[in-house]
Amino acid sequence: MRILIVEDERELASLLIERMRADGFVIDRVATAGAALDAIRVYDYPIVLLDRRLPDGDGVSIIPEIRRLRSAIRILVVSALRDIDDRVEGLDAGADDYLTKPFGASELLARVRANLRRPGSASLPPVVIGDLTFDLNSREASVAGRPLLLFKREALLLEALMRRAGRVVTHATLIEELYGFDEAAQLNALKTLASRLRRRLESCDAKADVQSVRGVGYLIRAV
Repeated sequence: MRILIVEDERELASLLIERMRADGFVIDRVATAGAALDAIRVYDYPIVLLDRRLPDGDGVSIIPEIRRLRSAIRILVVSALRDIDDRVEGLDAGADDYLTKPFGASELLARVRANLRRPGSASLPPVVIGDLTFDLNSREASVAGRPLLLFKREALLLEALMRRAGRVVTHATLIEELYGFDEAAQLNALKTLASRLRRRLESCDAKADVQSVRGVGYLIRAV
C-alpha cells in the first residue's frame, strides 16, 4: 500500500519512511503543500500524513483541495501545533485524525491502520487464483489455506498483481508502486523480483504463475 508523507523536516521524514517501509508500506515523501497536491493529482493514495508548518504555508489550508481531488482519502495531520484550538482547527478543516509531535512510531502506525479500517474504506473480497488467495484488506496471502510467507518486496509485487488479476500491469506501474518515486529502481531489479516470486509460487504449488509480457509488464493467472 502506498502512502504520501508531507513533511519538510528531513530527519523526521527519514525516520518515518524507514519505519513505515519496514512495516510493508511504499512511501512517497514531499516537503511542500504544492508538491503534495501535485502528487495527489497523480496518484490515488488511500491516506496522507500531513504536517502543518510547511515552507509554503499551513498544511491544513490544502485539506479542502485534497478532499476535492480525492474524496475518499484519509488525512492524518501530524503536527507540533498541539493546543486544543490547533487540533480543533485541523479536524474542522476536514482531517480524519490529528497526532501531535513528538509521537512514537508504533502509535503512528496504529493510527494509520485504524484510519484505513474506518467505515468508508470498503471491505474488499479476497482474490483467488488457482490455490492462491490474497486478502486485499489484511494484505495476507495463503495457498490452499496455508499462510504464504514472503519477503516485503515479493509481497508488494504479489499485491500489485492480485489487485489487477487477469490484466497486464506495466513495468512502469509496478516500479512506481513497489519503490515509490523517491527510490531509484531499474527494470532489471523488477525482473529479478518477479522471477523470485514465480519460483515461490511454484515451490508451494499455488497453481498460479507470474507471466511476463515482453516489453510491457507482468500478469498473474491460474495454471
